[in-house]
Amino acid sequence: MRTLCASTLIGEFFVIGFAGLVAMKDPDLSMGTVWTVSGVAMFLCVALCGVITRPGGVALGWALQVALIASGLVVPTMYFLGAVFAALWWASVHYGRKIDEAKARFAAQAEASAASAADPA
Repeated sequence: MRTLCASTLIGEFFVIGFAGLVAMKDPDLSMGTVWTVSGVAMFLCVALCGVITRPGGVALGWALQVALIASGLVVPTMYFLGAVFAALWWASVHYGRKIDEAKARFAAQAEASAASAADPA
């Protein structure tokens, strides 16, 4: 799960950076505000890569997805991109867990097979 979720988060890191560049064109927003919000969101993307398997990591990822969709209030294209990344996030979590379960099952089978091969009785 960690690899899939981290890949999604790194993709979001870049999208947030580009959205910050677009948001700079808004005359109602100061450059400091845009880059503070974008910078915090970009930092969260990278930080979440390291804590995704810990308790609450997936929930924080969902909170980031909601914030990404809500950023469509400033950059309308982010409604679409936020929805796309929310779908990718769901897929990363869902299929990542299935992959982790399959890996654990195969490891247990390999361990059982090795134990039976070592004990020929």
